[in-house]
Amino acid sequence: MAATTNQRIDGARLWDLLMEMAEIGATPKGGVRRLTLTEVDRAGRERFRAHCEAAGLKVRVDAIGNMFARREGRDPNRKPVLMGSHLDSQPSGGKFDGALGVLAGLEVMRSLNDLGIVTEAPIELINWTDEEGSRFGRSLMGSGAWAGVYALEDVYKLADTEGVTVGTALDAIGFRGTEPARPFAADAYFELHIEQGPILEKEGKQIGIVTGAQAQVWYNATIIGRDSHAGTTPPSARKDALVAAARVIDLVDRMMRARGEDGRGTVGELHVLPNSRNVIPGEVRFSVEFRHPIDAEIDRLDAQFPREAGFIARDCGVTLQLDKLFKVAHQPFDPGCVDLVRQASAKLGYSTREIVSGAGHDAVYVARHIPTAMIFTPCKDGLSHNEEESIEPQEAEAGAQVLFEAVLARANRTL
Repeated sequence: MAATTNQRIDGARLWDLLMEMAEIGATPKGGVRRLTLTEVDRAGRERFRAHCEAAGLKVRVDAIGNMFARREGRDPNRKPVLMGSHLDSQPSGGKFDGALGVLAGLEVMRSLNDLGIVTEAPIELINWTDEEGSRFGRSLMGSGAWAGVYALEDVYKLADTEGVTVGTALDAIGFRGTEPARPFAADAYFELHIEQGPILEKEGKQIGIVTGAQAQVWYNATIIGRDSHAGTTPPSARKDALVAAARVIDLVDRMMRARGEDGRGTVGELHVLPNSRNVIPGEVRFSVEFRHPIDAEIDRLDAQFPREAGFIARDCGVTLQLDKLFKVAHQPFDPGCVDLVRQASAKLGYSTREIVSGAGHDAVYVARHIPTAMIFTPCKDGLSHNEEESIEPQEAEAGAQVLFEAVLARANRTL
């Protein structure tokens, strides 16, 4: 079915902008490394700000570094319609994770300018700080502080592996803003993102209509055994923290697989001490996370995992400490906003699939305060958090066009 609108975004211009941003923090394998609140992140933020200001947008920054770029509407008393995502990346990330949503939002603003459209409500584009959590260990940090999930003063004290705190890093790159980091009155929020999974590509669908996000529970785990000589310590005298950790990691995998294709369980970070080849490890620190679309399953995992991991530690003669970082329920998105994505996709003739997000996104915390929806585009082989992450120009254009239609419809709706 052919698209039924002449109000088109400029897909080539969007692709050029994506490739331009990918030069900042580019890696030899074709990905990006834009860790949050680093000098590379600062360069990306400054490039983004320059483009926004060139498009006539007014940019402000809040106390956690979230950036808001505003295009005024006809009625200054109307609450703004928001859109956005993030520009920070994983240590070996891809070009499109997060950046697509931010830069497609900028293309929406540019296209509104090109078409001479004055919306009834203002529109604001957001670059959220530290969605990835790869430097300071707290994912969705900027949106979480803004939404009140995390206390701002506690976030400022978080430190990276070199002891640099969030507060210090914000000041170092000049992005501790003067605006309060807290929710403000807004009409809706839309976030475009690559799926980061294989479903859309596998089914040949152009657009994912995201109805909500999975429940999650995250832990930091520390196992304390006893350092000892690898050559002189017999089995009966060993308190090997790494062996215990390996068995706990296997437990995570088994618990995930017991829940079928909806199960998710991952240990993505592991630190072994003293990390010497001829010393039995005395301490291991690692991350644990579970995800599932059903809240009751996360509740069961949250009850089962600490108990069974504790049994493993006891049997290995070591001590296990589990610190729960957070537990979030399944977050449904606003039916009215989701329906605007559905209507936009139908109007444009795109094939669609309704989908629950397997990943956490800033939209999850925003949705606690503002009616929210997300739009997914396919990515090659479902690969993300990887330098080989890839999408096609027409996929980026399709997602941005749906974003344009949904945001425009919301900003011009009759109150």
